[in-house]
Amino acid sequence: MSSTPSTVERAFEAALYADSDAALDTGASLLASDPASDAELARRGEEFVGGAWRRGWQPADVVRIVRRELDDTHVRLVSALILDESGRNKQTRGPRWTAQLEELTAEAAGASGTKAPPRTDRFSYATAVLGLYRLLLRLPSIEPLDVDAPRAAAGAPKDSRMLTRIRALLAKAEATGFPEEAEALSAKAQELMARHSIDEALLAARTHAKDAPGACRIGVDPPYETAKAVLLDAVSGANRCRAVWNEALGFSTVVGFEPDLEAVELLYTSLLVQATAAMTKAEAAQRAGGRKRTKSFRQSFLAAYAHRTGDRLAEAAEGQVTAGEGELLPVLAARDVAVTDETERMFPATVTTRLRGVNDAAGWEEGAAAADRAQVRARPPLR
Repeated sequence: MSSTPSTVERAFEAALYADSDAALDTGASLLASDPASDAELARRGEEFVGGAWRRGWQPADVVRIVRRELDDTHVRLVSALILDESGRNKQTRGPRWTAQLEELTAEAAGASGTKAPPRTDRFSYATAVLGLYRLLLRLPSIEPLDVDAPRAAAGAPKDSRMLTRIRALLAKAEATGFPEEAEALSAKAQELMARHSIDEALLAARTHAKDAPGACRIGVDPPYETAKAVLLDAVSGANRCRAVWNEALGFSTVVGFEPDLEAVELLYTSLLVQATAAMTKAEAAQRAGGRKRTKSFRQSFLAAYAHRTGDRLAEAAEGQVTAGEGELLPVLAARDVAVTDETERMFPATVTTRLRGVNDAAGWEEGAAAADRAQVRARPPLR
């Protein structure tokens, strides 16, 4: 038995499978003229979100790509869809997934006091919805992350307190105008990171816990994303993780054990904040000296910063391994093998990316100097 296509189906047929603005307008006009289609439109949106999960995406990934490709209106729309879908789908997807939903909930409440995005006129609203759905439908399949990677449940409350302390220390280090204070705060944060990671590794080994590498995705946003990806790779390596950059989609997948993944996220974010502040200050000094600085200066600055920071982190990591002894070294060696194996399983084919557009000597010198001043301290010897 045949039936008449719904308004939503006719709108989708007109708008979602063509790139033109005219097609989008046609679909939006159909939806705007039929208020009864709203419920079906929302339901289909939740289906598209579910389709993104099946293709390997997570809530933070979807919001990040929508923010990268569209605008704030679409971000609010997709956030509401994700939260609605999660409210109906009670499937357990792991602590990182839950944390992403909690962050979305907080952002939505802060932006509008409610989960639902603000409505404008029906045509504009329908246009925005169809633009979002067009993007969701075209998301490619990406490497799925194990959202239920084993974790030591007994240590969770302690972990939360430890990470709260680390975040607070790094926030103060980024905000203070006194280098000595920043160095002391960052050094303490590094000490806590090291202690956290080492304690977790030894505990897992001693209790024969089913601990295994996991993975997370970290956004690498333009501009100068190549230099930022190099910095993230350096931070990952220093924390016994591996990073694989997806340039087209604007993120790196970092593979490692949970305490080390948390350290990478915190340290990368902190160093990026420090690099941006240092670059702004260096540019101001250049302009004060009568020298106009451009994109080339900023690209070279960040490239040098990433390169020099990588050297410093590598030296720190080498010192840690040299100082280690007893039962710790075999534990870390086993973890290194597990991380490498998991990375190769997830990414059987990768290529090396080279930095391009690094041709401003002043930018390079300023970036290298800023990296030397950055609050990166070697972890204490492993004992």
